Amino acid sequence: MNSSIRRILIANRGEIACRIIHTCRDLGIETIAVYSEADQEALHVKTADLSYAIGPPAAQKSYLNMDAVLSAAQSLNADAIHPGYGFLAENAQFAENVLATGLYWIGPKPVTIASMGDKQKAREIAKVSNIPVLTGSPRISPNNINGASDIAHSIGFPLLIKATAGGGGIGMQPVDELNNFERQILTAQNLAERSFGDPTVYLERYIADARHIEVQIFGFGDGNGVHLFDRDCSIQRRFQKIIEEAPAAEIPRDIREKMHSAALALVREVRYAGAGTVEFIYDRTSNEFFFLEMNTRIQVEHAVTEMVTGLDLIAWQINLARGEFLTASQAKISCGGAAIEARVYAERPEKGFLPSPGKIITFDMPPLSSNLRIDTGVQLGDEITPYYDPMIAKVIAKGKNRREAINTMRSALQEVHIAGPSTNLAYLKQIFSDPDYITKPPSTAYVEEHPAKP
Repeated sequence: MNSSIRRILIANRGEIACRIIHTCRDLGIETIAVYSEADQEALHVKTADLSYAIGPPAAQKSYLNMDAVLSAAQSLNADAIHPGYGFLAENAQFAENVLATGLYWIGPKPVTIASMGDKQKAREIAKVSNIPVLTGSPRISPNNINGASDIAHSIGFPLLIKATAGGGGIGMQPVDELNNFERQILTAQNLAERSFGDPTVYLERYIADARHIEVQIFGFGDGNGVHLFDRDCSIQRRFQKIIEEAPAAEIPRDIREKMHSAALALVREVRYAGAGTVEFIYDRTSNEFFFLEMNTRIQVEHAVTEMVTGLDLIAWQINLARGEFLTASQAKISCGGAAIEARVYAERPEKGFLPSPGKIITFDMPPLSSNLRIDTGVQLGDEITPYYDPMIAKVIAKGKNRREAINTMRSALQEVHIAGPSTNLAYLKQIFSDPDYITKPPSTAYVEEHPAKP
């Protein structure tokens, strides 16, 4: 067994960096924060044991600069690197570079990251695992868009244009008809090239009346693994999540069990090691579910799973990396109550969720309790800059059931006061007071059908 991880560099910033620091302290592990020039006074920098400057504000020149991050780890004698989510978390080359320097990588094997990060490869692996997959197309590169219209016709409308690489909903474009179809493909390819360095896209059948359900898994690298139940992540803007719930409400028991089994089949097929999420689209009309993708990292919404299971997924990741956690019993993992996470963003929902940078001049949060958790990476006086994701905080509420969790959330949001940048707080309150949301689980069309009130 390896117990030599005494100092971890966190290759990230903000809320997830602070979250990892919290667990490391509980485990008696020192932490190193890296920061750009825009984050010199950031909360994760002040909270970590050590810190290291890695470059200018632009992410490409700092948090995405692999050489700078590795140099920081070596300069401050780190034993391991935890990538969090976003940035380099799903970069197989970075994981390989970390391992090549003799550091421990707190994440899945590089080959797994590469195979599951390529959505086309992931679809093929899912098929081999006998997991239902939506009808889709071959890869479409900038050099072979001829014939794409015929492929679109064969799939049928509506459909989605999706980047082969990357994740987080970046670059997805719904298509309802053939008009401007080629222009939309070119737009998606350009965005994919800028975001992921890979311009290839593919087409996939789009289910309009759907829910976005995901299964949290943890693999032990030998084909064995466990699931930590499921989450509903259907409330999204621009294919990016705003509200998440655990467990997903009103899923037939047999369908839920099939989803869990499908997720674990993928774990076995790729001999997955560590925390990951298998995402499905659930057709509310037919009660069918289909594989979407696998995220080879910790998720933003992992907190709701922790609230209903009482487990610490970051601790699981670290303990697996240092060889002190080799397996777990599915029978001993239970799901108690319901939890909901609301992401508070510096943005303007009434203006198409346009980011709203600015200095935080008021920052009041409700008191924490066993039923209320706040995860944040900011503090009073911080600047929400245009360089990074504008999330301010995650409010996570728990109850004995979904209705009670909603009530806990409504009360908590009344005590959240943020001034400076515009925020989505009013819209979150609108959602949690909406009878359509309260009485039934929402579909992925919820935000479009329930826009922010002026």
